[in-house]
Amino acid sequence: MQKSAKIYVAGHRGMVGSAIVRRLEKDGYSNIIVRTSKELDLRNQAAVEDFFRAEKPEYVFLAAAKVGGIVANNTYRADFIYENLAIECNVIKSSFDHKVKKLLFLGSSCIYPKMAPQPLKEEYLLTGPLEPTNEPYALAKIAGLKMCEAFRDQYGVDYISAMPTNLYGPNDNYDLKNSHVLPALIRKFHDAVTQNLPSVEIWGTGSPRREFLHVDDLADACYFLMQNYSDGSTVNIGTGEDISIKELALLVKNTLGYTGELKFDTTKPDGTPRKLLSVDKLHALGWKHRISLPQGVAMVCEEVKNMEVFLER
Repeated sequence: MQKSAKIYVAGHRGMVGSAIVRRLEKDGYSNIIVRTSKELDLRNQAAVEDFFRAEKPEYVFLAAAKVGGIVANNTYRADFIYENLAIECNVIKSSFDHKVKKLLFLGSSCIYPKMAPQPLKEEYLLTGPLEPTNEPYALAKIAGLKMCEAFRDQYGVDYISAMPTNLYGPNDNYDLKNSHVLPALIRKFHDAVTQNLPSVEIWGTGSPRREFLHVDDLADACYFLMQNYSDGSTVNIGTGEDISIKELALLVKNTLGYTGELKFDTTKPDGTPRKLLSVDKLHALGWKHRISLPQGVAMVCEEVKNMEVFLER
């Protein structure tokens, strides 16, 4: 991508999209196109078509999506599959119609079967049943990457797909009803410290293992792939390292200096027992994460302590 290239980052106000914008600006890209959801409803086919016709972006980072944690995914199942399918279909088709040079579609590690061997390799896709609690979201993401594959196969366009692991970092969602596990833990322990609470409740047994990637590392990987990768097969983006939810809770607890008890609510679902991505393919291409989990958690906890707006999202 030339520094003057016209680049559309879909979902620029979200955690991933904002990180991609920061990464591009850091490297001197100044012709970045963005629209808020109020300015452009990506679920509206006509509106998306009008936008692409008027702006004619050369490159597209498709980071816009409806996202949430276990409870949100399981509660708003229709919303998650409909809205994500609509966004993907509209942006990918308009990118093709208006001759976008290259598109990067961002999926999610939940696309892999619930009981697939660990670590999860790219070729395990569609080899077994999905985790039921987030199946609608996962199916939408699978459809998006298959849509990129289909347009690539039929028309020869340079559309690529990447599957990030669990993310955290600036602009995350700290709402306890709809957030993912790490920001939810940070919120809970922050509140416990500031309110001097005797204990913190952790959903589930604490035994499931998860992998976490700082969103700035994800943005760097996306930038790397857009510059260096042009293949139809998807690429996992992660650290190749995982941690149990209990260990994660203790890390957040110690980072924030909380001295109370942990109480595990085993009536809440654990979800997939383990979810670790194989990142051999990405490492072979020449990219590796830079921010360790303890370092990243410390960075985020410091941001949350200093910026109460994170807790008001």
